[in-house]
Amino acid sequence: MSVPSASQPRFRRGLTADQLNRNHENTVVGLLGIEITEVGQNTLKARMPVDRRTVQPAGILHGGASVTLAETLGSVAAWLCLEEGWTAVGLDINANHLRAVREGWVHGHCRPVHVGRSTQVWQIEIADDAGRPVCTSRITMAVVPQKPAPAA
Repeated sequence: MSVPSASQPRFRRGLTADQLNRNHENTVVGLLGIEITEVGQNTLKARMPVDRRTVQPAGILHGGASVTLAETLGSVAAWLCLEEGWTAVGLDINANHLRAVREGWVHGHCRPVHVGRSTQVWQIEIADDAGRPVCTSRITMAVVPQKPAPAA
């Protein structure tokens, strides 16, 4: 297996934001309204609405929704770095919730910390519409051979 060097990782799978969003239809990502908005050379951006799907009973953004946005970004970014036949699965994620949000959108930006042969680490920063920090998260991904999908 060949992966980009940790200092200059590059996405190997040339998918657009629209293609990635179609891959998430009928998943938790689609149900929460998460949208990939930008695919860079080694960074990924997405947004998520703060609405009835993503708030807790107190009316503020649910921490679990923020973690879902962070995990989506880290998982997709890790997968984009891999050649066909390989995938990435989450090993660990942490999140620090910094600010409450009641409306609008939150915007996530994912960048590589380490892209190795067997593990990857990604940093995800989530901000509100005004650019104020809402959550900071880090995810560690394991690189594993992709198994065929189960028969229907």
